[in-house]
Amino acid sequence: MALRPNPTLRQRRIGTELRRMREHAGLGGSQLARELGIQPAQITQMESGKGGISVERLRTIAAVCMCDNHALIDALADMVTERDKSTWWEQYRGTVSTDLLDIAELEGSAKKLTSYTITFVHGLLQTKAYAASVFARAIPPLPDHEVDVRTEFRMRRQHIVQPDTTPICAFIHEAALRMQFSGPKVLAEQLDALIEHSENPRISIRAVPFDVESLPGPSENFTYAAGAVTELDTLQIDTSHSSMIFDSPAQLASYREILRRMAKVALSEQESRDYIRRIKKEIEGKHG
Repeated sequence: MALRPNPTLRQRRIGTELRRMREHAGLGGSQLARELGIQPAQITQMESGKGGISVERLRTIAAVCMCDNHALIDALADMVTERDKSTWWEQYRGTVSTDLLDIAELEGSAKKLTSYTITFVHGLLQTKAYAASVFARAIPPLPDHEVDVRTEFRMRRQHIVQPDTTPICAFIHEAALRMQFSGPKVLAEQLDALIEHSENPRISIRAVPFDVESLPGPSENFTYAAGAVTELDTLQIDTSHSSMIFDSPAQLASYREILRRMAKVALSEQESRDYIRRIKKEIEGKHG
């Protein structure tokens, strides 16, 4: 089987979990290869996501590594069988960055998404005009066609923001609710959209005012994606020029605690709706 030059996020994660399983058993790559009757290079290829793996081999590896976490093994088996599913974001491979493809794949497979944003509204909740203005403010400036492609891609991601789809909890700092990228009209329309989204029973929008006594969150935007089991949760963090994916147990536990504390200081859903309405009215009053 030919090696994958650019494994997807799902393929890389399967490989990561295979490596963790092996390391937890105290086995080296060569030891596991001997047990399976294959070459050590094949272990490296599977763990990097560049080499494929069948459900049968996955379960054999789990047995050799004496892994008794059956829920994790079954979830990984489901991920292996997902390889035959068509995914809309693959249409954009070679057109948008791998970082953006990873985000779309992460959102598409998550059982629940919880986000915290302090500089702008989360991409899944942005209006088209707001999204375009966020991309247009990049330094150095993006060409117009690149802004258009990224905006289109972001709008495609929003198919999961529908009734009966992925549950979403969005903690939004007041700074993000007031930040303007293309004037007050675009921001007011964005705040209107947030109020409308908040009426969706599967979307929880929680505002975090400036005057909270102690802000538990970091200074960057992040999204916590729940997997089929806790071990397959994933953290995505925005940086100035890219997006970073984390999945180590320690990092995941840290951000789960941040979100637990965030839930304590954020306004309730109804309070948040009222708060967003007041900010919108204030902005329109200043610039009306």
